[in-house]
Amino acid sequence: MARVVRFHEIGGPEVLRIEEVEVAPPGKGEVQIRIHALGLNRAEAMFRSGQYLEEPKLPARLGYEAAGTVAVIGPGVQGFKIGDAVSTIPSFSLNDYGLYGDLANAPVHAVTHHPASLSWAEAAAVWMQYLTAYGALIDLADLKSGETVVIPAASSSVGLAAIQIANKVGATPVALTRGQSKRQALLDAGAAHVITTDEQDLVKEILGITGGKGARVVFDPVGGPTFAKLARATAQLGTLFLYGALSTEPIPLPLFDVLGKRLTVRGYVMMEITGDPERLERGKQFINEGLADGSFKPIIARTFPLEQIVEAHRYLESNQQIGKIVVTV
Repeated sequence: MARVVRFHEIGGPEVLRIEEVEVAPPGKGEVQIRIHALGLNRAEAMFRSGQYLEEPKLPARLGYEAAGTVAVIGPGVQGFKIGDAVSTIPSFSLNDYGLYGDLANAPVHAVTHHPASLSWAEAAAVWMQYLTAYGALIDLADLKSGETVVIPAASSSVGLAAIQIANKVGATPVALTRGQSKRQALLDAGAAHVITTDEQDLVKEILGITGGKGARVVFDPVGGPTFAKLARATAQLGTLFLYGALSTEPIPLPLFDVLGKRLTVRGYVMMEITGDPERLERGKQFINEGLADGSFKPIIARTFPLEQIVEAHRYLESNQQIGKIVVTV
């Protein structure tokens, strides 16, 4: 029997339960992992509360990211051996697999080796944040040295990864945050500029930073009414990525900015990268190189033991964190 986190109804963090469950042997193309750490993601909280891209099939499990050791290898699996240190790439449905627990099966395409220099907590905090940011900024936007990227909700794990990726390629990361409380932490994390949107005019500030040209790339997980301001601050032929919905308010279409500046406005999900083996392999190589040379360093906001999974999800939804929340097993 293994300890597994499940929920039997849609709701807040309090619906999560740690249960003793028999984990089946891995099937064809699966790897069973003895889990040491879990990385929490906003998508999991949305899935738990019925606000994600797919509805949970109850009783449901959670968990995209884990790090641990290979316990059992399923039929047809190559490239791994029992005892290998591995981590998981979010590239599956939460209705098919869930990693919250001390033992879980994962599809082999989602299992990868990671640099030995990483701790278990760091290894569990890598793939969602860096692949999400890589896919938009590098794979799709081809961000270059000297260009400016605007990063709303910059204190999130993905926002921090975007800052590090921008710095790696020589671009200028402009971090957005609501107030002063996270300003210094974002500067310490590598942001070239920090704009506090509750106190500053973000359009004026971005245009000032860019000499009136605007940012070539905007990487937004928030949406809502601020999206129109971001369009005003985007350069001619620039790209605005919308990859989340942290705001519950409607998103106005800034039509005249889009038409007048011929902007590209597109929705983006990381599955664009993980669903294409060649693009995924390029992303893994880029990220592993950054981890190896020190350009990338996962920032851990706080760790919780598995027994405090409810408290960990409450903290996830508090928006107090700067970086990744990790659960140790």
